[in-house]
Amino acid sequence: MPQSFSNSLIHIIFSIKNRKNLIDDEIESKLYGYLGEVCNNHDCQTIIINGFRNDVYIFCNQHRTIFISKLLETLKSSSSKWIKTQGAKYKNFYWQDGYAVYSVSQSKADDVIHYINDQKEHHKSRSYQDEYREFLRSNKIELDEKYMWD
Repeated sequence: MPQSFSNSLIHIIFSIKNRKNLIDDEIESKLYGYLGEVCNNHDCQTIIINGFRNDVYIFCNQHRTIFISKLLETLKSSSSKWIKTQGAKYKNFYWQDGYAVYSVSQSKADDVIHYINDQKEHHKSRSYQDEYREFLRSNKIELDEKYMWD
């Protein structure tokens, strides 16, 4: 085949170390914009980014030449450095070490967009931990609670 084609939709989730509520109204849209630029600069077309106070949800099209681990390393390290330049209250900003990445079928893309768009509403009735557990269960990933929430 003379051309290569890829449509690898991924849903990424990660959170702030120790679940600190540091994504406030002042920084939220700038942070999501920054994360979107990082994705786009790695040819991973951003579809939607949202979150709530201490977590981030990214839906993008993973480019066929970038490894997920490299994308996440770059997203987290560059945004952590960037946010620390945004004011004294962010000087102790760190992302949690882990993350979750789920592949998404094109037929489910609209569902994921709707889900990510409604994060603030989700968190009114459900904690991040409960939501994350459900993601792991629905994706048949075993959870060991003792390593989960540091």
